[in-house]
Amino acid sequence: MRKKVLCTVGTRPEAIKMAPVIRALQADPDFDCRVLATAQHRQMLDQVLQVFGIMPDIDLDIMQPGQTLTGLTGRLLIRLEEVLGAEKPDAILAQGDTTTVLATALASFYDRIPFGHVEAGLRTGDIANPFPEEMNRVVASHLTHWHFAPTRFAADKLLAEGYPAANVHVTGNTVIDALHHVAATDPQTGLDLDPSKRLILVTLHRRENFGEPLLRICDALARLVAENPDVQMVLPVHHNPNVRGIVRERFGALDRVILCEPLDYTAFVAAMKASTLILSDSGGVQEEAPALGKPVLVLRETTERPEAVEAGVTKLVGTRSEPIRAAAQELLDDPAAYAAMARCESPYGDGKASARIVETLRRDLL
Repeated sequence: MRKKVLCTVGTRPEAIKMAPVIRALQADPDFDCRVLATAQHRQMLDQVLQVFGIMPDIDLDIMQPGQTLTGLTGRLLIRLEEVLGAEKPDAILAQGDTTTVLATALASFYDRIPFGHVEAGLRTGDIANPFPEEMNRVVASHLTHWHFAPTRFAADKLLAEGYPAANVHVTGNTVIDALHHVAATDPQTGLDLDPSKRLILVTLHRRENFGEPLLRICDALARLVAENPDVQMVLPVHHNPNVRGIVRERFGALDRVILCEPLDYTAFVAAMKASTLILSDSGGVQEEAPALGKPVLVLRETTERPEAVEAGVTKLVGTRSEPIRAAAQELLDDPAAYAAMARCESPYGDGKASARIVETLRRDLL
């Protein structure tokens, strides 16, 4: 008898990392895979689902302008209760550390449906950083039946916290599955890039960087562009007004800085491939770029992805202007330092994480 698995996605990163799992489940005759989109982030979610040819079976369309975390969580729990009552799945999967994941794990627990946490075990050790993601994933772990850890390091974190070894599965990170799928299609950026110039790709969106940290980051970026005439910078501007206003004011009139709307996943993979260097506060970029041989300077004070830092393919530079500028300038000036980071080496898996997740579900459910 086929088992029904409900896969929940709410944001762009979740969709990217869940898409390979959804596609693997949909291709397996033993499973009835249903896709629930909460649309915590509406437009950016839709872009990714289209890239992978995934159509949600249920769409909560939960996003509201100026939504608060409390309001979002409350609306999600109420709607998820309705969905789970109607769907009655045998298992529920969600990925990562968003409000969608927290609410899905809690609703699954209340309905006594086993919950599988894709990308489990990431930790900074600081409940407020990143905010609210660290709290979301710690709480979700307490409610999880299948902990699908992306690395041995993440699995060891879960074991140290007391979760049963039989419930912790090292799968690799599904983002590498998604990256291999898209990179093989020869994606294009759709941007008017100057091929004679080196490209710095920048992404900024973290809540804890709003305000003064973002201003300091922008100062470092502006100085890098000014001091390196052979460099151009691409900065897809996040929709959050706390980011958008500052970035557009700081860079709107600068030469060799391309401000654009957030790129769909295909175009973003193309931009990563075309880049010389990436500066980002994103978690996913820390995983994807090393697999493409692109050094990443992480614009955060902490990271829950230390594997790439330890491998020497990413570097945690914080949010202060001078350390950011100096680290980037070294990579632009020193071929040996650049080559040491640009090794096309990923500590996050071999592109077969989704198959391992499906196999675990088959063993336990069928």
